[in-house]
Amino acid sequence: MRVLGVDPGLTRCGIGVVDGVAGRPLTMKAVGVIRTPSEAAVAERLVLIERGMEEWLDAHSPEAVAVERVFSQHNVRTVMGTAQASAVAMLCAARRGLPVALHTPSEVKAAVTGSGRAEKAQVAAMVTRLLRLEAPPKPADAADALALAICHIWRSPAQNRLQQAVAAQRLKGTIR
Repeated sequence: MRVLGVDPGLTRCGIGVVDGVAGRPLTMKAVGVIRTPSEAAVAERLVLIERGMEEWLDAHSPEAVAVERVFSQHNVRTVMGTAQASAVAMLCAARRGLPVALHTPSEVKAAVTGSGRAEKAQVAAMVTRLLRLEAPPKPADAADALALAICHIWRSPAQNRLQQAVAAQRLKGTIR
């Protein structure tokens, strides 16, 4: 499975592509950051993120897109920019018919490090180790995007089984 991970942000949007399946060694295919100038209007920045996302989707043909779920922060402006960048990533994937999964930061940290409260340095170190890289990806947004892709590859088999079980129960009429 090839997954494009997205760590959304209005100034820096981390992007990472990982190939693999649960239980097997994973391979990083690409990593980077889509950057937008902070002095540009929000609408213009969103267009730049959309263009960057489309370039990554064209270049790497992922089978799924994993995006960090926006969580409540104290800084509303930061949350809004993150949510807007997240929506652009989801829109680009949905336009192509690609499945989109949202993962919380603590879910990603737990999947990659074993602790939902891990620090960014711990996540970067584990991403480096899991993907057999020589050095941690820079900046942290890029490492976080790879961590999202890894999390999705590892969690998707279980999530798919749960969704299939729920769908089967709905067909039987036991779940509404």
